[in-house]
Amino acid sequence: MSKGVLAAILLALAIGCDHAPRSAGSIEGQPLPDSFIAARTRARNKTATGLAVVDASKQILFGDLHVHSTFSVDAFMYALPVFNGEGAHPPADACDFARFCSGLDFFSINDHAEGLSPHLWRETIESIRECNRRSGDDTNPDMVAFLGWEWTQTSTTPEQHYGHKNVIFPGLADDEIPTRPISSISITNYEQKPPPRIVMAAASGITRILGYAEYADMISFMTSLADTPDCPTGIDTRDLPLDCREAAETPAELFAKLDQWGFETLVIPHGLAWGIHAPPGATLATQLSGDLHDPSKQRLIEIMSGHGNSEEYRNFGEYVVGADGQRVCPNPTPDYEPCCWRAGEIMRTRCDGLAVDECERRVKQAQHLALSGGVSPDLVFQDSAASDWLDCDQCRDCFKPAMTLRPRLTSQYGAAVSNFEGLAQTDSPRRFRWGFIASTDNHGARPGTGYKQYARTVMTDARGIADASSRERVRSWLGGAQADRQIPQPSESTRLFELFDTERKASFMYPGGIVAVHSAARDRNSIWQALHRKEVYGTSGPRMLLWFDLVNGPDGNHPMGSEVAMSATPRFEVRAAGALEQQPGCPTEISNALSAERLHHLCRGECYNPSSVRHPISAIEIIRIRPQMRPGEPIAGLIEDPWKRFECAADPAGCTVQFEDPDFMRDTVYYVRALQVATPAINAANLRTTMGPDGIATAIDECHGGDPTSPDDDCLSPAEERAWSSPIYVDHVQPS
Repeated sequence: MSKGVLAAILLALAIGCDHAPRSAGSIEGQPLPDSFIAARTRARNKTATGLAVVDASKQILFGDLHVHSTFSVDAFMYALPVFNGEGAHPPADACDFARFCSGLDFFSINDHAEGLSPHLWRETIESIRECNRRSGDDTNPDMVAFLGWEWTQTSTTPEQHYGHKNVIFPGLADDEIPTRPISSISITNYEQKPPPRIVMAAASGITRILGYAEYADMISFMTSLADTPDCPTGIDTRDLPLDCREAAETPAELFAKLDQWGFETLVIPHGLAWGIHAPPGATLATQLSGDLHDPSKQRLIEIMSGHGNSEEYRNFGEYVVGADGQRVCPNPTPDYEPCCWRAGEIMRTRCDGLAVDECERRVKQAQHLALSGGVSPDLVFQDSAASDWLDCDQCRDCFKPAMTLRPRLTSQYGAAVSNFEGLAQTDSPRRFRWGFIASTDNHGARPGTGYKQYARTVMTDARGIADASSRERVRSWLGGAQADRQIPQPSESTRLFELFDTERKASFMYPGGIVAVHSAARDRNSIWQALHRKEVYGTSGPRMLLWFDLVNGPDGNHPMGSEVAMSATPRFEVRAAGALEQQPGCPTEISNALSAERLHHLCRGECYNPSSVRHPISAIEIIRIRPQMRPGEPIAGLIEDPWKRFECAADPAGCTVQFEDPDFMRDTVYYVRALQVATPAINAANLRTTMGPDGIATAIDECHGGDPTSPDDDCLSPAEERAWSSPIYVDHVQPS
């Protein structure tokens, strides 16, 4: 037999060993007892009665509107053994986890549209339908599952960066949902086109023959995406072929395509201030122009997730603009050190043997290159360790911050900015009027993980290379270290490198937030209507109870999320109660509902298991934001955080406060932050920075997703968990 014939046979065998199409998995659980669900409602209603809640006709329900399974490419990659991954977690796992581990009232699936082939989209639809069938009576289900996807857009140019958005639909019938998800970019326009299918199929088969089935599955996943053709452009979305990949490069295109479908839709921006994706200088002001914002769809914004808190604005910048119009690295301050500055200091430590002038030249060169490096300034020194960069570009005084916080992408900045372009003198400026929610952004099909602070590398997205030798192999695959440690190099970031570069990111991964709705009932439509009218709030994970009302509006009482015009001094009431303290293990009803093997696989032996005692509320803070009334009005002075703070007695029954604004003379945004007494929380101290007596960072103790941090180390530090109300938007009108 010739070598050519043998090679052909081996290639055919390898291709034949390529894996079968992926499945959404099997849902195990049956409907939970009505009495079990009713007990949750009674506990919340009891607290509401004790706090004399005005509108007792609505109940508070908890959910998660941002959940990924391993139908998402990044989630699949993080499930691989090189990351200490657990293997596949398909959509069925999300259903069983939400109902039995975290005990949610509702959730949505939101895999990245860029990775959802037509087959995977159909699998997702059927899994979510089955999840709802398993949840009992439609009028009073134990849980409601919504269908959606994530539109995931990034750009290296601030003016063209729009960020990530979840797209969610209320219905599940064929005539209520799109035929295909809409991604932000087509594969054929991607920065690296895939190799031919026969090569990918052969690589998958060979990898499987060699005993690396998980990696073979990853290659097969990418092969199925490469097999899907891009949809033609310029055609109404309803007239496109069934099995093509549809893309919208801007939010305006996305909204237009959703309008063509004609379905009611929520489009929820999230993770906007997460600086590993957003380039320096990116700002929400960009999206107030033209058709880049659709207030009928973008009614909510996710301000907290397992990837951090995007609420808090800080008046620091990644760069300053010099007299010549060029970007210049700013000097550090006691509360912020830019990474471009840190790059210069790293270079300074490498100046041994260099003349002073040459050292300073290279310091400036390192600063410039790091500033030009966008989201990956650390690649200026590819042989550097995470510890070399200390806590540069981080918000040192934020609560569970997003890594590399971009201040002009925070929800506070969004509430303060206005757009005056093309308006007549009597017109109102364009503004964002979002309701505030939180969710997890979990990539392991685990909705609502914040009920307990445990199993950090399972219940968060903290991922890291399994061991030191694997990390060095990965670095060599991606280009290795620079030969000359003294010479800074241009940053050459790739999306693949970002997926593997997890050393500092893992310290900014949390169990995630949760969204609460004030809903008239437990059914699908009632929950959707509460989301649509913005009568919602978010928490950092615990199921705190929160009510926030304008009590003297034109029509009487107006709850959180309302938009009101008035001239009188506005008066408000806040009622808040802490989350129920958790007991170890799982309730008997849950242990009876799932097999012991599946309970361990999903929940790791710990479920939402509330006692009858609530954590006390420590304080209630009021944030007042007065949006821009003229072009160029400085943002920093418009955000008062906190404007008022009320200390609360250590009473498990909750805390109630009243306040008014006698200085109300212009359009104003008010929202509430309720703080719970401090409890241990995963990664609450982030990089655990050591500060010198001069206020300069000297060392960090990062919490790795893999080696060398033990997987049993949950990196706990005390934190005041919190709940954020949706704002009440009060426009000022002159008295008649």
